[in-house]
Amino acid sequence: MLIGNLGKDPEIQYLEKNISVAKFPLATTETHKDKNGKLISQTEWHIIVLWRGLAELAQKYLHKGSLIYVEGRLRTRSWEDREGNKKFAREIVADNLIMLDKRSDSTNNFSPSIPHDTESLEGFSSTEEPPGEDEPTGTLPF
Repeated sequence: MLIGNLGKDPEIQYLEKNISVAKFPLATTETHKDKNGKLISQTEWHIIVLWRGLAELAQKYLHKGSLIYVEGRLRTRSWEDREGNKKFAREIVADNLIMLDKRSDSTNNFSPSIPHDTESLEGFSSTEEPPGEDEPTGTLPF
């Protein structure tokens, strides 16, 4: 479970059978006081992967800076680069997403891409599973 801000707009790709997948970096920040009372902030970056309905939702409503709550599971992928070096990527495959941005109105500067009716989208979760063994999952197309 993470709460954070998107580091950039979601990138969406379509795989075989028109399966949508979106990917974006998410920043989470933890703040605490040191022994002298000085505030210390530590930001961690996470790669979020969304499949199917959640990917479509992200493309339509999320943008750089959007505040979201996401639930998911860790997945580690590995591959070899062009020089034959083994590379690893740890990602969070999201199962649930809640948009936490405030509704846009005439009194604030929030992005107009967030719909006025966000309550109907909050808690939207993908009831579909990521591709099975017979569907492409190897290296994501980003």
